[in-house]
Amino acid sequence: MTATQNSAVGEQAPVAPPRKAPPAPQGKASAKKPRPVAAAKPESHLAMVRRARRINRELAEVYPYAHPELDFRNPFELLVATVLSAQTTDLRVNQTTPALFAAYPTPEDMAAAAPEDLEEIIRPTGFFRAKSKSLLGLSQALRDNFGGEVPGRLEDLVTLPGVGRKTANVVLGNAFGVPGITVDTHFGRLVRRFKWTEQQDPEKVEAEICAIFPKSEWTMLSHRVVFHGRRICHSRRPACGACPIAPLCPAYGEGETDPEKARELLKYEKGGRPGQRLTPPPDYPGLPAPPLGARTEA
Repeated sequence: MTATQNSAVGEQAPVAPPRKAPPAPQGKASAKKPRPVAAAKPESHLAMVRRARRINRELAEVYPYAHPELDFRNPFELLVATVLSAQTTDLRVNQTTPALFAAYPTPEDMAAAAPEDLEEIIRPTGFFRAKSKSLLGLSQALRDNFGGEVPGRLEDLVTLPGVGRKTANVVLGNAFGVPGITVDTHFGRLVRRFKWTEQQDPEKVEAEICAIFPKSEWTMLSHRVVFHGRRICHSRRPACGACPIAPLCPAYGEGETDPEKARELLKYEKGGRPGQRLTPPPDYPGLPAPPLGARTEA
């Protein structure tokens, strides 16, 4: 500002020019800049496999009683129950099948059923017309092509109406002792959260998970992961703060991390409530599910 400008503003004192910072010593920075946070080192495939197998071992300790959650007494009942389980809960299927199998205990009986009678029995499971068509078709195929017996090979099972690879693996693993990975919605959700795979297609998920674990583990791994997904690692509100494998999970923090609040989210036996089976295995620590129409406490 010039002297003329200073006099124009009256009593205002001249403004001193800003002081320059002293030059930095040669070879040193004038100020320390914050270092960028280093990105986490990508997990190698070998490290992922080791972590995945450790998760499986720890889930085996958490759920030593893991089992198929559909009530069945033979391969035919498991096949029918699995077909009915689409788009509904195993609990609703288990509440429906006692009347169904009392009326149609064999493939021959079901193949001869009147469609409207079959539909009325399975109505509680939803989509009952489509499911009735599948049950009639698979029963007739069992009667006509397999001597009234459920086949024990995947390539035969998937020829039956309404039976895909997932259903075939359920039947093979739990009625015939043939190892298989069952990729349902719970299984697919968790293996992606665990970063075992990024695949969305069930067959690709199955192939990648099969490559991680020994064949002898496939069926029980499926049960353990599904049990965990139903009880703790829920779709919308995972109970991260009550999860026993939280230190191994890359998705920790997606859900409730407060231990007390997380415990309130636990379901079935982990939450002190009945399971899904009306006739659970003897080692199941929870309560049997109520039959259809029974009143239960909220």
